[in-house]
Amino acid sequence: MNKKGILAALACALCLPVAAQDGNDGKQAGGKAIIAIYTDLHSGFGSRNNDRGFTLDRSYLGYQYSLKNGLEFKAVMDVGQSDDVHDYERIAYIKNAQVTWRHKGLTLSSGLISTTQFKTQESFWGKRYVMRSFQDEYKFGSSADMGISVAYKFTPWLSADVIVANGEGYKKVQVNDGLQYGAGVTVTPLEGLTLRAYASYNEAATDEGEGITNWNVFAGYAHRSFSIGAEYNAQTNAKSIKGQDQSGCSVYSTIGLDKKGDISIFGRWDYLTSKEHWNNEADGMAGVLGAEFKIGKYIKLAPNVRIWSPKADNASNSYYAYLNCSFSI
Repeated sequence: MNKKGILAALACALCLPVAAQDGNDGKQAGGKAIIAIYTDLHSGFGSRNNDRGFTLDRSYLGYQYSLKNGLEFKAVMDVGQSDDVHDYERIAYIKNAQVTWRHKGLTLSSGLISTTQFKTQESFWGKRYVMRSFQDEYKFGSSADMGISVAYKFTPWLSADVIVANGEGYKKVQVNDGLQYGAGVTVTPLEGLTLRAYASYNEAATDEGEGITNWNVFAGYAHRSFSIGAEYNAQTNAKSIKGQDQSGCSVYSTIGLDKKGDISIFGRWDYLTSKEHWNNEADGMAGVLGAEFKIGKYIKLAPNVRIWSPKADNASNSYYAYLNCSFSI
């Protein structure tokens, strides 16, 4: 059975329990708009002094509707920058076009779905509009893909999830053959403490290519006044090339400065390295330090300073000041 046949069979299996529902569990049906705009004003210093201006990083527009039987429909358009066009142009993609069914501890999703590879870390970091989470920032995987996912909460402190996807992300959807298989386990032994481990394998698209493996571990603790998280990530055969291995870690923290949580300070440190320096131009350390101000329910402002310290010889550090803004409902 080819790639399309496998995903089609899994999609049919997903639909069977949904069709069996009587559509009346006491929940109210309803929908909501999804609107988010991420923008910034930035300026470099020293050798980067000419790198300054306003940027529209991302725009999301969509809608989500939930039925009484636990069935949910979600469609989201993503408009953002692309390496394939000039900086002043934007390309629109379908980010999500998914059907989700929830019943007790079970969650099934099918279509162009959010992936589970780094969703926990991204949610814990909570500042996608400032900087993407580690695996997204350094291209270890995609935040959405065409596929099927199943998650089950066994107890209040233990849950697991599996996913089968194209493995090419939402911008390509399906160009090459091969599938990506992933599985994760999340443990919350104490209130506020989250532990997670995840691993995936992406089949090679050609006979000459190599399968890509990803695995990561995460630990985070969130209190009402502060949070701190750390993750370690590793990938083998990046871009399906044998021996192109890379790894890295990220540590991030937020400290609230008022009781309502409207003002906080945050910091993050990343480290990326590659085996035998195959990706030496991208290897290095990144640091972010800033503050976040929530203005009402829908607006966030985050002035911050950043440093990028490349690992390559004779490469100088880069320094930036940013004002990131998020408008979302």
